[in-house]
Amino acid sequence: MKKLFIACLGTETNTFSNMPTGEQTFAETMLYHGDATEKSDELFAAPLKVWRHRAEALQADVVESLAAFAQPAGVTVRKVYEDFRDEILTDLKAAAPVDAVMLSMHGAMVADGYDDCEGDLISCCRDIVGPDTIIGVELDLHCSITNAITEGADVLVLFKEYPHIDAAERAEEVFEISLAALRGEIKPVLAVHDLKMISMWRTPVGEAANIVARMTELEGEDGVLSVSLAHGFPWGDVPDASAKVLVMTDGNPGLAQATADQLGAKIWSLKDQTHPTGLTIDEALDQGMQATKGPVVLADLGDNAGVGAPSDSTFILQRIVERGLENVLTGIYWDPVSVRFCMEAGVGAEFDLRIGGKVGVASGNPVDLRITVKNILRDARQPFAKSFAPLGNAVWIQAQNDLDLLICDNRCQTFHPEAFTQMGIDIMAKQVVVVKSTQHFYSGFAPIAADILYVSAPGAIPMDFANIEFDKFSDAYWPRDEDPHS
Repeated sequence: MKKLFIACLGTETNTFSNMPTGEQTFAETMLYHGDATEKSDELFAAPLKVWRHRAEALQADVVESLAAFAQPAGVTVRKVYEDFRDEILTDLKAAAPVDAVMLSMHGAMVADGYDDCEGDLISCCRDIVGPDTIIGVELDLHCSITNAITEGADVLVLFKEYPHIDAAERAEEVFEISLAALRGEIKPVLAVHDLKMISMWRTPVGEAANIVARMTELEGEDGVLSVSLAHGFPWGDVPDASAKVLVMTDGNPGLAQATADQLGAKIWSLKDQTHPTGLTIDEALDQGMQATKGPVVLADLGDNAGVGAPSDSTFILQRIVERGLENVLTGIYWDPVSVRFCMEAGVGAEFDLRIGGKVGVASGNPVDLRITVKNILRDARQPFAKSFAPLGNAVWIQAQNDLDLLICDNRCQTFHPEAFTQMGIDIMAKQVVVVKSTQHFYSGFAPIAADILYVSAPGAIPMDFANIEFDKFSDAYWPRDEDPHS
């Protein structure tokens, strides 16, 4: 390898969200023009760092282009996507010829006029570099696999873990397979098995963990290069929304398809065991408050910023207040107005504050509390895997009954206990901790939690997968159809 081109562009688009994804959202999340490997700690920049390090160890030149990623929200503004895409393509043309292109993307990015941003970008890159240049791609596992993606990329590897703690490891995999292909040592071929499912897999536990273990076992057997499970993204209404199994082999398409089909059959047989479930708000609060020790962690499935929700819903908070529950911690709420008021008032200030319920109907009604400002942290961030996520300005407020809340002005889901402890909150002293997250909280909170409960609260993220109001996705799928393969 003499020259490697690397770039990142992505977001996870909730096509049902009323929040447009524009340049400001990218700027608040991750936006670098050729220097992300030097300056960024974000998750989707991690692959770029791996690829630069590996290429430079081979004394290859590295041309680094745009690294742009946005906190999930609604459809991306067309001009924003096209400008970012064209910046990458302009840089690629200037760098040509290159031996390989490696792209870090999500796999569920939708823009005005583009249902498949990843496929569009890969195809455009292929038009520039021609058929002989290796294109390696790493995607989030919550992706929609399209023909444009599989036909345009030579090497395609997805995260295996949810929460996503393996981005760097999968980037190493992309590099190793791409390098071997470039040297002529292997010829990657890809097969896809459509599961015809809309579901989610919580990979650290149960049968979902066994599926990941089996995927790993298959790699290296009889020329199998890589095995991935594309979970799909349930709240992205695109033509290729269903979950799929991907298998890459060394020049053996028959083996790739057979392996994908066999693993797909196994995953299908476990669908009832792996499909996500959740408690009602009161069921979860009852269990949490009745536990003999804390903290019991409750995951608010309906209001996860990482899935495109506003992160300002108040349905669980309202019940906590109405029931007069004591010693509860909850967050992270995206509420720039409340953050500003608290920062204006200062630490120690006591006043009436209207919290949450600002973005839309799915946010619920605002909750009025008499609060005390306990702490303020500017430019706060929280760890996630080996990366960090920005919170902007964060404020710890406390209300009656030892009710503690964390609010911030940069929308982000709750990843790690440090989001709270950095503020001075003693999380281990709390009976119940309510986190606005679906699963990414797990790796950080599982080691300290007395128990973890999932709550199917109302909000922007409906968990009734059988009744999601798809329009563009028209295929039969489980659980809407008990036998979608017939």
